Amino acid sequence: MAQLGHGRPPASVALVITSVVVTGLVAGALGVPLGVALHGWVIPAMGDSVGLRLLGSVIAVYHEAELLQLVLGGLLIATLGALLPAGWAARARTATALRTE
Repeated sequence: MAQLGHGRPPASVALVITSVVVTGLVAGALGVPLGVALHGWVIPAMGDSVGLRLLGSVIAVYHEAELLQLVLGGLLIATLGALLPAGWAARARTATALRTE
């Protein structure tokens, strides 16, 4: 017969990992385009500061496939980083885990 609190640890783990994945998606959706825009602004400014006119091929170094890999890699790293806190949450009482979340 199942114990009363048997379903609690998987729910706590899912809650922690879901919050990290959602945060990672938002950060990736904001960070990658901002990073590309910043790169497109800073690199030409650095070239201009020393009198160089950089070609577009030097500035446009990111392609869609690479950007997707950056986003997916960031999500993977965030999810792996959430496993330890998720394990702590699974061992804690639900109210305690939610208070520290």
